[in-house]
Amino acid sequence: MAACALMFQGTGSDVGKSLIVAGLARAFAQRGLKVLPFKPQNMSNNAAVTADGGEIGRAQALQARAARVAPSVHFNPVLLKPQSEIGAQIVVQGRVFGSAKAAAYQHLKRDLLPFVLDSFARLREDADMVLVEGAGSAAEVNLRDNDIANMGFARAADVPVVLVGDIDRGGVIASLVGSKAVIAPDDASLIAGFIVNKFRGDAALFADGMARIAALTGWPALGLVPFFPDARLLPAEDALALDAERPAKANARLRVAVPILPHIANFDDLDPLDAEPAVDLVRLRPGAALPGDADLILLPGSKATIADLAALRAGGFHIDIAAHRRRGGMVLGLCGGYQMLGRSVADPAGIEGPPATVEGLGLLDVATTLSDDKRLEPIAGTTSDGAPFSGYEMHMGVTEGKDCARPFARLADGSPEGAVSADGRVIGTYIHGLFADDRQRAAWLARFAAGPVKAAYDDTVERTLDALAAHLAAHVDLERLLKLAR
Repeated sequence: MAACALMFQGTGSDVGKSLIVAGLARAFAQRGLKVLPFKPQNMSNNAAVTADGGEIGRAQALQARAARVAPSVHFNPVLLKPQSEIGAQIVVQGRVFGSAKAAAYQHLKRDLLPFVLDSFARLREDADMVLVEGAGSAAEVNLRDNDIANMGFARAADVPVVLVGDIDRGGVIASLVGSKAVIAPDDASLIAGFIVNKFRGDAALFADGMARIAALTGWPALGLVPFFPDARLLPAEDALALDAERPAKANARLRVAVPILPHIANFDDLDPLDAEPAVDLVRLRPGAALPGDADLILLPGSKATIADLAALRAGGFHIDIAAHRRRGGMVLGLCGGYQMLGRSVADPAGIEGPPATVEGLGLLDVATTLSDDKRLEPIAGTTSDGAPFSGYEMHMGVTEGKDCARPFARLADGSPEGAVSADGRVIGTYIHGLFADDRQRAAWLARFAAGPVKAAYDDTVERTLDALAAHLAAHVDLERLLKLAR
């Protein structure tokens, strides 16, 4: 028998759909149900490698973890990864399908719906319940034709919808009632109720607001969910989270400066460091100055290395990095950041935009050639300081040069990985998930005499998912959601 399904759409982006699905996945899994997450179409450069050898949005990997299942390409059959001039890379069922600009993609969506429905059908045959997450806003009626992310999918798959509004940004009554006003009646009939998320204060003060929304839309209120502050401890889907305020760390002993560039990718690499009380992780947009007292400058991954390298220079970061290096400071480049540290980055096939070869930062004696051969796989090994690691690779391109003779790591099969400068102060690596490994994080903290790690990162994520599940169970009627699913 096929699984029941329930879809969570939003009045806008960043209303908390991803976390609600993750929390409900854990809550229902704790009740003994086999729950699988599903997002028909996602747009994110924060991706994860799956057990079946592809890639999906990081949020769906977190939801899979919440459901206690291995990530699959079918959890997110269409993933859009924004690049520079070419628009977005399109990943279908885990593999690169092509690239398209926004206007062209609108016509392509009808061809992708069969892949979406195929993945959804596979999940329904292998679960008790499928929790579906929409994308952006349910009320984007200008994009309704050929839609596969929200109501277009819900109609095609006959899945009931719960609409989520965010009261923290203001105007939640208007956003929910306005959604009912603008969407087609057939779409509105699929909405089985609404949730108001991120409430702060006395819930009794919004009881009338909930009643008014219900009266004006005809949709039942399914829950008023208080703000969940520990959401910051979970990997974020959207780069907007990089600008969120974070608690001050009075006792930090290691200062890490991170340039945040326009096409930053796999930025959850930063989360385990940010969770350490001893680490002051400073995120800076182009135009700001990197702090002169930073111990480490970390260049994260990028979906468009050449474009982000230009943005780094335009923002003056290259000057700050050179000054930091002259002072004897350390620099670490991850994936795209590694490519930027070399002498040059070549894109002869126009993978990221017009074919070009550009000068790198010159801090490592290596050069990178981009190609359409994408490496996607989990890896493990030992870094040059003797610390074990596990992580994953997700990149396009080959990096070679004299500094590769001093590899940063050895993989489990003995092959070298990464590069280190002659003085050991500049390191480049393609390893993602490095700091999520407690052994590696401990080694980096020891390198800067910053003390031991606070706690196992995986345990922190697990405890937070359990707390999120309990939080939702206290404020949303789970039994009613089960009855609404079909």
